[in-house]
Amino acid sequence: MRIGIDLGGTNTVVCLCDETGGLLGKDSLPTRTGDPVQMKADMKQLALGLCRVHDIPPDQVTQIGIGVPGSFEKETATLLFGTNLGMDHVCFAQAFQPEFSCPVKMDNDANCAALGEVIAGAGQGSTHAVMVTLGTGVGGGIVVGGKLYSGFNDIAGEIGHIVVQVGGLPCNCGRKGCLEAYASATGMIRLATMALEQGGESLMRDKMAANGGKLTAKMVCDARDAGDKIASQVFDDYCMYLGSGLASIVNILQPEKMIIGGGVAGYGEKLLQPLREIVAKESFKGARKSTEIVQAMLGNDAGLVGAAML
Repeated sequence: MRIGIDLGGTNTVVCLCDETGGLLGKDSLPTRTGDPVQMKADMKQLALGLCRVHDIPPDQVTQIGIGVPGSFEKETATLLFGTNLGMDHVCFAQAFQPEFSCPVKMDNDANCAALGEVIAGAGQGSTHAVMVTLGTGVGGGIVVGGKLYSGFNDIAGEIGHIVVQVGGLPCNCGRKGCLEAYASATGMIRLATMALEQGGESLMRDKMAANGGKLTAKMVCDARDAGDKIASQVFDDYCMYLGSGLASIVNILQPEKMIIGGGVAGYGEKLLQPLREIVAKESFKGARKSTEIVQAMLGNDAGLVGAAML
């Protein structure tokens, strides 16, 4: 048996998995940000609670894996810089002793999600896959030969920071024109806001007014579905940028599957089909097989399963 932990800025979620990535159960507590001692205690108690519920002795747990936001050191399972966690330089290697004597592994939460999807989700059956998550930012994870590829600094997979428009919109990373600036949910909202500033009638204005002046990516997609011309153009531009980024990934890595997750991926085939067409057009010609572009299946459980299976 394995324990997987998704250490988030809001909640700490712990799961129990079998050796194939099958999810047996999970539990959670609010994350004690800024309090590493209590955070470790909560994680251990959640893990012990799951073992009790499923009648699993702690000494039968073969590994504990933790998915974290921020930078980390794999060798010592140390969180170096905890994005949104209010703590740095926290080692988790001994946090589960004496009850658990198994190894503790750590990786980036987006990498864990990618691994989870390959093992138990939309990427099953593939050994080379890339996951791209479209949320507030654009995250990702790379699986090569069935294992996560993280580079010599353990930070590979920053897919959101491929430049798709030289000198373009500013990105939070400090560069300009990054995929994240255009293809995240935030990027879609930004493109829509810029389009609305040019004037013209749009259903998006009414939706914004009904939502306290705030625009969401879902509103853009809903307006497009209703035939709104401005929203349709925004969506086409969004797909152009995202498709260009995905095509670059395909050309570099040639994955069997490209797994699209995150909130924007909830638009389903209405997003995936235009992306497939753009990627097919922009991919390097001569490949015997084409990369499949599919929607993620596991939702928030992907990171848990991936952490358990590190």
